[in-house]
Amino acid sequence: MADELVHYSVRSGAATITLDSPHNRNALSAQLRRELRAALAKAGGDTDVRVIVLTHTGPVFCAGMDLKEARGADASDQGVNEFPEILQQIWSSPKPVVAKLAGPARAGGVGMVAAADIVVAAKEATFAFSEVRIGVVPAVISLVVLPRIAPRAAQELMLTGEVFDAARAAEIGLITAAVDAEKLDDETDRYVRALTLGGPNALAATKELLASPRPPTPSAGFQAMNALSARFFASEEGQEGIVAFAQKRKPNWVPAD
Repeated sequence: MADELVHYSVRSGAATITLDSPHNRNALSAQLRRELRAALAKAGGDTDVRVIVLTHTGPVFCAGMDLKEARGADASDQGVNEFPEILQQIWSSPKPVVAKLAGPARAGGVGMVAAADIVVAAKEATFAFSEVRIGVVPAVISLVVLPRIAPRAAQELMLTGEVFDAARAAEIGLITAAVDAEKLDDETDRYVRALTLGGPNALAATKELLASPRPPTPSAGFQAMNALSARFFASEEGQEGIVAFAQKRKPNWVPAD
């Protein structure tokens, strides 16, 4: 049996999912896709998990689809057919997903970056929508990338396929922060700790809110948003948070260190 290419661990409310296929730059091979889907599903169903961290071994976060496997396959057999499920798992996860990059992301790897809620990358990391340069289209990843980045940047970078650095990625909204490599762990941990302070149900509802279409005017949305707000104020989780605040203690959902 082949060694696993995706590792899963849980500590202090955070599930860490690590891509470990450095021999092919963590490309999305059939085995890696299968194991990544399983790890994301496991994290989603684990009641001890509050936050999901997606990271990697080796110098590259993810090089995109495994082109060796794609060579010679017809449209129905291409591995990209399974990729929407992975992006959907990340994008729609009720638990926040933090991506941690020490190195480059390309094509489908950039799609996973865009699907995550928070992305911290080392300044040395680079990005590229390299699809057009091998004669394919960034079709699937466009569904998660385009809501994130500036339209002019999308035109430029998806059409040219040019490599851009982490500072530019942060500027256009693809990633949250570009940091010195030696600060990558600390900055990621800071975000994870901050996310575990939020109520699990409130975080899930806020993620859904952020992904929902905006009403045409504030007045068109006040009734629905007021109902949502009032429901959470009255909820068991909301009441626990209010009492914990008054008692100057942590709410019962904050994981123990």
